[in-house]
Amino acid sequence: MTGAEPAQPDSGEDTRKAGGLAGAIDWDLAARTGARLAPRGPQVSRERAEAVVADLEEISKAAELPVREVTGLAEGLPIPRAQIVDRGAWVRAAASSMANLAEGDAADEDRKSPLGAKTAGLQAGAVLAFLSSAILGQYDPFTGEDGTLLLVAPNMVMVERMLKVDPADFRLWVCLHEVTHRIQFAAAPWIRDYMREQVAILSAVGTEPLTDVVARLAAELRERRQGTADSDSPGGVIGLLRATQAPPQRDALDRLLALGTLLEGHADHVMDAVGPAVVPSVKEIRAKFDNRRRRRMNPIHRLIRALLGMDAKMQQYVRGKKFVDAVVEEVGMERFNTVWTSPETLPLASEIGHPEAWIKRVLA
Repeated sequence: MTGAEPAQPDSGEDTRKAGGLAGAIDWDLAARTGARLAPRGPQVSRERAEAVVADLEEISKAAELPVREVTGLAEGLPIPRAQIVDRGAWVRAAASSMANLAEGDAADEDRKSPLGAKTAGLQAGAVLAFLSSAILGQYDPFTGEDGTLLLVAPNMVMVERMLKVDPADFRLWVCLHEVTHRIQFAAAPWIRDYMREQVAILSAVGTEPLTDVVARLAAELRERRQGTADSDSPGGVIGLLRATQAPPQRDALDRLLALGTLLEGHADHVMDAVGPAVVPSVKEIRAKFDNRRRRRMNPIHRLIRALLGMDAKMQQYVRGKKFVDAVVEEVGMERFNTVWTSPETLPLASEIGHPEAWIKRVLA
């Protein structure tokens, strides 16, 4: 989005401190590369850009109270200010967040390779540049004392133009989803450390023979061909990645996927629960937005999405919302909120598709 650029998050210092975190990825290089490669946003005048930034700041505040009322979470806590960013600033913030998430991971000096870290940094930067035009908003729990809510102004303008929806309604609808994420972490701050623990397990170097890894991958491919693969296991590239991992890493990935599915599904549930009362055109927006998610795309774009796990992300929204819808309908929001108590009350990967199993295990 040209004209007055949205505010830049103060993430550069954090990214530099974490540059080459664990020797695996040079996140400082990733941030610079991604920001340089990020495509420009839609053309708007300086006055229009400034108005969009101001509007998003106010709307993000307005979304907070109805989300708190529906969820029953974060009552009485202050309402932090959202950061309105452009695509390059989102890339820098995302790189800093990933570096912070992986902090302390792979501390073994022998594993550090400056050349490998720079190569991975360039690759990560290219991925972030690609994603920078697809992200509308994002709550970053690993930046700042209480996390940071980022809203990507040029993408908001681009999508509302594409869908031909009311801008004020669309912006509020998106903010309802992203504010819900902020409230989730405010209600359950332990989730940050829980995520770091799982990432550390995922990143641990194993010593098992390569033949064992190949055998697991072959078994996964065979089950897919025969149609006997576990229906609760992730498909696509993520499923293949899971198949190559040793049990500890596979379990950590399952825990992260189940958590992500819960967080996204809960946010979608809240978005729709709040929507009709505060977003007049919510039905039109939901229909057009879902059609956009399902629209056909060229094969190269589809391949990139699959490799980046974006299609799996869409499934998280769908499966997670079904889980939350079913539990809330059965026991109500107050009892559902038990899910935020501890890692033991989170749904297992096998329970996402079987909410009655979670109810029996946690609430019985």
